Amino acid sequence: MLRPATLSDLDQLVAIENRCFDTDRLSRRSFRRMLSKAKASMIVDEDIAGARLRGYALVLFHAGTPLARLYSFATEPDYRGQGIGMRLLEAAEQAARERDCVALRLELRRDNEAALRLYERHGYRQFDIQEAYYEDHMDAIRMEKSLAPSLPGDMNVVPYYQQTLEFTCGPAALLMAMHALDPKLAPNRKLELRIWREATTVYMTSGHGGCGPYGLALSAHHRGFGAEVWTNAPDSSLFVDSVRDEGKKEVIRLVQEDFLDEIQTLRIPVHDGTISLYELEDAFNAGSIPVVLISSWRIYQRRAPHWVVITGFDERFVYVHDPFVDHDENKARIDSINMPILKREFAGMARYGRNAQRAVVLISPLP
Repeated sequence: MLRPATLSDLDQLVAIENRCFDTDRLSRRSFRRMLSKAKASMIVDEDIAGARLRGYALVLFHAGTPLARLYSFATEPDYRGQGIGMRLLEAAEQAARERDCVALRLELRRDNEAALRLYERHGYRQFDIQEAYYEDHMDAIRMEKSLAPSLPGDMNVVPYYQQTLEFTCGPAALLMAMHALDPKLAPNRKLELRIWREATTVYMTSGHGGCGPYGLALSAHHRGFGAEVWTNAPDSSLFVDSVRDEGKKEVIRLVQEDFLDEIQTLRIPVHDGTISLYELEDAFNAGSIPVVLISSWRIYQRRAPHWVVITGFDERFVYVHDPFVDHDENKARIDSINMPILKREFAGMARYGRNAQRAVVLISPLP
């Protein structure tokens, strides 16, 4: 019998975990937190007598995007081969559908052939391998199943690169766009930091300076790519409201004015206004890669500007690579690759600050 897990199941859940896994086990504390948080769903299979749990499935939901992750999944060894795993997997998929998720993603050990066969029978496809992912350095196979007919089956145009520092989302997003257009330009941390030094606004909120659209466009241009900027911020006022100190505000203005002077000298197009999703989709289909400023509030509940790169479109969704992986919320790279975001949601999050500042840098190959 399938039912939602409760806190009274803690002892049996920990026992199942210890019997099923030698490494990377969920602790009692982790189970308690998962059962108490709203962004997770845990289903258990219980015997007819209601005396013993035979397995569980734990699904995590990603705020701001209809993408779910099968975070943990186990069947008691004594009950394997009875279809319990199949029923739990189907229940996990149904839980994701009820949250309007369009895909369920997971990772499994590369040496777990039984689990791999189960997932493949149920329509999961491999899309990534993470080397040395588990505690014993075993690789992880990453898999995905579409829960909605509109989800594209293959979206490998833009390779993924994870930012290595909290303030380098802009360089990481730009690296992904440039690597998609020129595979010989391989992203690495040295290049990520070099672009940050080139493109930083010096100050941003309470930490290191983030990168604005002008600096990112110049970095792309200097590496042989075409770049166009769309922003509704007049002159060089973008991000000025992210700091309170008047001296820091003046530094941001001067840095951005210097960027704009160089942009004008190089004749990089800067458009005063916004570019619509329809225009972005047309540009993407024509071979350009959009790097877009969003507010991280809707996804991470953090009031900070954040850069993502668009990887595709369909009738309902915009797909993005998010260079940030929120490990504090048990996220992995799998959660940040080709994230599907409803178009109406994306339109709302593609802005930052009280003045709803918008910015897009469109990267393209030079003719």
